[in-house]
Amino acid sequence: MNTLKDKVAIITGGGTGIGKAIAKLFSLEGAKVIIASRNQENLVNAVNEIRQTGDEKIDYFKTDVTSSEDVANLFSFAFNRHGSVDILVNNSGVMEGNPIDQVTDEQWEQVISVNVTGTFKCTREGFKYMKSRGGKIINIGSIAGDSPRMFSSPYTTSKHAVRGLTKSAALDGREYGISVGCLNPGNTMVERRSDGRSGTGKDEGPEILIDANDIARTALLMASLPEGTNMLDVTVLPVKQEFIGRG
Repeated sequence: MNTLKDKVAIITGGGTGIGKAIAKLFSLEGAKVIIASRNQENLVNAVNEIRQTGDEKIDYFKTDVTSSEDVANLFSFAFNRHGSVDILVNNSGVMEGNPIDQVTDEQWEQVISVNVTGTFKCTREGFKYMKSRGGKIINIGSIAGDSPRMFSSPYTTSKHAVRGLTKSAALDGREYGISVGCLNPGNTMVERRSDGRSGTGKDEGPEILIDANDIARTALLMASLPEGTNMLDVTVLPVKQEFIGRG
């Protein structure tokens, strides 16, 4: 308890799934949490759910991470409310897929704009608040950033880009005490795939899944490491997931 006491954490995509699980755990560990997404109903439901545990230190701010103005307003809200921004979790993401010759411009642009450009814009804004005091930025990547599944070219490309952005931002943050790391989940039970099947365009049948709380515990470890320590890249996946050992 209180691992993150009085730390101010912004979590995008915080209304559901992995983002909500991280918000719950960070709040339990003493952080002042602001969750953000485009879906206000999800945000309100998540805040009410977490407040039922007796924790009042969580707020929400409706945000489109592809909008520079929205992102600036999100960080301004957090800073004006709590006086700092110590942790940023870039979790907002879109999963779309089709055979590559059937991927539409709209599918491609939506995935890249949220998963890559949104992560960039939030990271850029986060640096403005963290350069004077340090901070932790955690980007939620995917094992697709290392090994793709079929029919997932927009999503796979975006997650490769997130890993590259993570490394570049980690270098830029080095002299300011800003650590930037990438957390890459394997198959995880979240709302959009609650039936246990692939959400990337091709139905590959039932899959072994881990709980979103397993990802949240890893995010907590990354966020609570001592100053000067960075977990640059970590993968968390089911032991029996067919990810390694294929070929």
